[in-house]
Amino acid sequence: MVRFRFIEKIPPVLRNKYILTLVIFVIWLLLLDSNNLIARYRELKNLRRLRAEKEYYTRRIEEDRSKLQELRTDNRNLEKFAREQYKMKKPDEDLYIVLSPREDRQIKRKHN
Repeated sequence: MVRFRFIEKIPPVLRNKYILTLVIFVIWLLLLDSNNLIARYRELKNLRRLRAEKEYYTRRIEEDRSKLQELRTDNRNLEKFAREQYKMKKPDEDLYIVLSPREDRQIKRKHN
């Protein structure tokens, strides 16, 4: 039995069929299965990101609902919002827009 001499060099613990089966099973779970640990880690990371986005959008919806309720109940707030957001003015008024340097650079980049 000269050709099986390499088997004798393997430690007896690894030659045990139960241990060998366990090692193959662990390798299968770690790398080869469709639900392996690497894919599971990626999915958990994606799940955390999606939960953070959900929390952000939930807060934004609540803020927007409160702003909308405020705009619907008071005409002065509606006028203030229209003037600030849409730069609306009365016919006898002049409108001056003051930009920060950062806003000015952003506008110039958009037009170039």
